Amino acid sequence: MDRQKNSEEKDLKRKHPEEVDESSYPSFMRPKTSYSNNLTPHHHIFSSRPQTLEPLVPDHVIISPRLGLSPSVEEVLSTKLPNKRQITVIDFMGLSSLPLPQEAVAVAVTASDPRNSASLSDPPPSPRSTRRNPTQGPRQQGKSETIPPPFPWATNKRAVVHNISYLLRNQIHTISGDVYCKKCELKFTMEFNLVEKFREVWKFVAENKNGMHDRAADIWMNPVLPTCMHCGQENSVRPITQDVKKKSMNWLFLLLGQMLGCCTLGQLKYFCKHTKNHRTGAKDRVLYLTYLALCKQLYPQGPFDR
Repeated sequence: MDRQKNSEEKDLKRKHPEEVDESSYPSFMRPKTSYSNNLTPHHHIFSSRPQTLEPLVPDHVIISPRLGLSPSVEEVLSTKLPNKRQITVIDFMGLSSLPLPQEAVAVAVTASDPRNSASLSDPPPSPRSTRRNPTQGPRQQGKSETIPPPFPWATNKRAVVHNISYLLRNQIHTISGDVYCKKCELKFTMEFNLVEKFREVWKFVAENKNGMHDRAADIWMNPVLPTCMHCGQENSVRPITQDVKKKSMNWLFLLLGQMLGCCTLGQLKYFCKHTKNHRTGAKDRVLYLTYLALCKQLYPQGPFDR
C-alpha cells in the first residue's frame, strides 16, 4: 500500500507542480539559498545607485606649538575638506606664549579657505635678488676712435698714420722722436729721414717676408739700437716708450728706426686692436703684424699684404 501511495504522489507532482507545497519536498531537495526581505533571485542585493562613501574627516585639527601637527594632518590635507573647517589650537604644556610654527599657519590658511589650492610642500617663491657689487660701478662706454693727432704725421684715429704721399705733399720729410742713452742716461730728440729709412724697411720686408712665416725676424725682436751722439756708445739709444700713453705712441718713428721690438706686448696689442688685426699669440706674431700694418698705412700699394 505504501508503494502505491508514493507512486500516486509522484504522479500528482508531475501533473500539477504549482500546487505542491515546498514543505512536502524532502530536506535534500529544498533550495539551499533563502532570500530575505521578499527579494527574489532575479533582484540584485545592492541598489542600482551605490552609496557614496564620504571620508571621515574630523571636525577639528589639533596643532601643537611644540609637538607640531597631529598624525592625521597629512591624511586630512590629502582629502577634500568641507567649507569653513575649524582649526583648534590646543595648548600643550602651557606653551601658549610661543609663536605658531610656519606649518601650523599654512594649515590654518588652507583649511579656512578652500580656494587656496597651493601645495604646502612647495616652498614660497623667493624674490629675485637685485644685489649689486658695491665696488662695481656702471660699465664705461667704449673709447672714442678719434683723438687729437699727437704728431703732424699721425691722423686723428688711434694707431693710424698718414700715407707717404700726404706727408711729402705737406713738406714732412723728417720724423722725430724722443730717445735716451742707456750709458750716459741723456734724453734727447732724434730724427729720421722719411724716404731713406722707409726704403730700408721696404727692402727688408721684400727680401725676408716669405721666410718669416708670419713671425717677426730676430732683428725685429732684438733690434740694433742707434749710436749715442753724445757719448758715442754703440747700440745704446732706446726710444722712450715707458710712461707714455698708448694713444700718444710715436708709431711712425719706431717703424723707420725698426725699433718696434722695444714696445711691450700690451702696446703692440693696442695697435693691432685699433687697426683690426689679430692680436692674440706670442710677441713675434703680434710684432710681425704691426710692422706690416704700418708699412701698408704708409704705402698701401706696396707688397705688405699678409
